[in-house]
Amino acid sequence: MNLDMVIPVLLSFGISVVLGPFVIPFLRRLKVGQTVREEGPKTHLKKSGTPTMGGLMILTAIVITSVFYIKDYPDIIPILFLTLGFGLIGFLDDYIKVVLKRSMGLKAWQKMLLQLIMTGIFAFYVTQVAKVDLAMKIPFMDNKYIDFGLWNIPLLFFVVIGTDTGTNFTDGLDGLASSVTVMVATFFTVVAIGTGSGITPITCAAVGALLGFLLFNVYPASVFMGDTGSLALGGFVAASAYMLKMPLFLLIVGAVYVIEVLSVIIQVSYFKLTHGKRIFKMAPIHHHFEMCGWSETRIVTVFTIATALLCLVALMAI
Repeated sequence: MNLDMVIPVLLSFGISVVLGPFVIPFLRRLKVGQTVREEGPKTHLKKSGTPTMGGLMILTAIVITSVFYIKDYPDIIPILFLTLGFGLIGFLDDYIKVVLKRSMGLKAWQKMLLQLIMTGIFAFYVTQVAKVDLAMKIPFMDNKYIDFGLWNIPLLFFVVIGTDTGTNFTDGLDGLASSVTVMVATFFTVVAIGTGSGITPITCAAVGALLGFLLFNVYPASVFMGDTGSLALGGFVAASAYMLKMPLFLLIVGAVYVIEVLSVIIQVSYFKLTHGKRIFKMAPIHHHFEMCGWSETRIVTVFTIATALLCLVALMAI
């Protein structure tokens, strides 16, 4: 077994696990507790005060592990940049919300502007420095790619920001975003190893960091990742997909992210069109299942298994 696969997983896992007993009490002392919406599921009220911003554990583990491999694996640079860049946007949002006590955090336009800037830098590096071809591999078609020409860059912005929004919406239950994304990261790792793409260290680091974080994030969670973690993971997933020329595969392996976003769009649109009626009991859709009587652990298990199965389908689609 290739040590370049094993060591990053173990190192990142170890860093994430070691950070837990230090970061979580530190966050408690800072009183950076989660604020639970009154209109949300009543079962979530007991989560109020649980430390958030735990995504710092994930981000730190990925960054430290990746730094050891940058020299020999330069292709991890754009992935690391977008992961760290989006993670810092999430950190700023969390900091404003839970430390400065401004409930809305960054304004929507501020967050979008920062995401656009980060995505723009990523797009420039990928196309002008790393010289990555933006043609996308087509699922279920052997060695067939589609090139959107002038639309490649606008599509990149759409995919990156859409994926980031999807991971952000998925982070709503104990261990949900972590469990789903560790499956996606494992898929990318398998593909990276099989294709020799040169991004294996960072995909392995993400797997290890998430597994370590899950020790503290599974129900009942002792820490939440916050936007620091969810936005960082969105950046990681989108950037990895582009470096592997597999953005179209996100519709398969990232189906949970897609469904979460669509459920919000459908709910809001229908609410406005019908002047107050709803399709789902609550959006994003994981809350709908909660309102239907499903336990958090059942929802997380079902969504994770579904993602694992979809990852197998995606492997067959290569």
